[in-house]
Formats: sequence, C-alpha cells, structure tokens
Amino acid sequence: MQPSAHALARLDDAGIATLTLTDAGPLNIVGTAAIAGLCAALQALAQAPGLRVLVLRGSGERAFIGGADIAEMVKLTPTSAPGFIRALAGLCQAVADFPAPVLARLAGYCLGGGLEVALACDLRLCDDGAVFGMPEVKVGIPSVIHAALLPGLIGQARATELLLCGQNIDAATALAWGLVHESCRPGELDALVQRRAAALAALPPQALRQQKRLLRHWRTVPVAQAIDDSVAEFALAFNSGEPQALMGEFMARRAQRRAARG
Repeated sequence: MQPSAHALARLDDAGIATLTLTDAGPLNIVGTAAIAGLCAALQALAQAPGLRVLVLRGSGERAFIGGADIAEMVKLTPTSAPGFIRALAGLCQAVADFPAPVLARLAGYCLGGGLEVALACDLRLCDDGAVFGMPEVKVGIPSVIHAALLPGLIGQARATELLLCGQNIDAATALAWGLVHESCRPGELDALVQRRAAALAALPPQALRQQKRLLRHWRTVPVAQAIDDSVAEFALAFNSGEPQALMGEFMARRAQRRAARG
C-alpha cells in the first residue's frame, strides 16, 4: 500500500498485513503526525480485500512504541491537552476496532502510550529483551485512556503497581502477569510472529472476525447479555457459507476414515 510519512503497510499473498511505524525516531515516539498517519493506514487496511491478519510493529528493534512525544506534550495547556490525548485514544480504538485480528510485535521498549496501543491489540508477542512500563506519573501526568484495560487484564494489584510506581518490568514478568501472550529468545521474534500470524490466516476469516467482535463486545456488557447476544452471532455465521463448507469437509473426512476402517 502507498506509504505515508509515518506508516508503511504491506500485505502478502497469505492475507497477512504488516503496518510499521516509521520516521518516528530511534524509539518510535508518537506525536500528532505519527498518530494521524497510523490511523489513516489502519482505516485503509481495514478495507483491503483479502486481509486476514494485521501485524503492528515499530521500526527497528529498539522499541515498539517508546511512548508519546514529550517534546510536544510539554507545550500542552488545559485547553489543548484533551485534543492530543483524544487523538491517541483514537489510535488505540482504531486498533481495537480493526476487523481482523491484530498481533503486536513487541521488540525493545513498549512504554506509556505505546503500551496502551499494544493493549488494544488482540495478541502481544515479544522477545526476552522487551521492556514494559507506564511511566507517566514520573513526568507529572496520570496514565489514562486505554491504560484502563490493565486491571481487567493483569489484575488490580499488578495494575496499581505498574501505574502508581511508574517502574518498568521485563519480558519474563510481563509474560507471568499475562500482559503478553508469548515470549521468545532474541532473534526469534520475527519467526514467532510469522508462525502465529500464519496460523490465524489459515483459519476461516469470517468466523475469526466474528469471534474478535464478540470478544470486544463481551467486555462491555453483563454476562447474561453477552450469552444472549451470542445467539444472533451464531446464526449470522451461516450467512457466510463457512460453516456449511467446513463442516461438510469434516463430515467427508470422517466418512472416509470409517470407510477405510471397513
């Protein structure tokens, strides 16, 4: 796809797209321009025919996203601050609402706004050198917007420690806490990401998108409503033709096995 100043998107023949944050410094710091570039790329990719999985990453290996741009934030006022943080919230929400599964490739630092973007992704994969943190209190601001996902993801006690103390944690701790889904040795992250992306890309795309939509919906409603709403989604799946085709193939394979057993 056509690159922008801060976003490079590629889509391969398997339906795996990669969106890379570019030209944002050695630690991939996001300001207004980078946020806008990524949002525009996500909007375009969401309409791309054949896209099954999105990998979100930063340039290089030093950081996924090292945080929001302090050089820009230091100039904010009570009047301009809401616009800046709402733009970052919009980026996180664009990731969360992306119709296909989103994998975060987390190399190096993943801090502040970068961790919030990662939290909006469906799967978070890192190597053992990754570093995670929410250091906003150290520069005089609270962690906000999608940091609100942390208590539900890692528990209230761990979220409190991360947000109040502002200390970083390593990959092993992030994995033990459930902040990331899988970690690997340095140098093996691309292979891990490709393996997980390929596995998702091989699944029925409409069913996968439905499941993602349900997972997001279930966060926002009581359990009884989540269960009831799932009935309509189950019925809707049969409009795609995927259940009929795949269940038919399953039945055919079972019949073949029975015939082979005599």
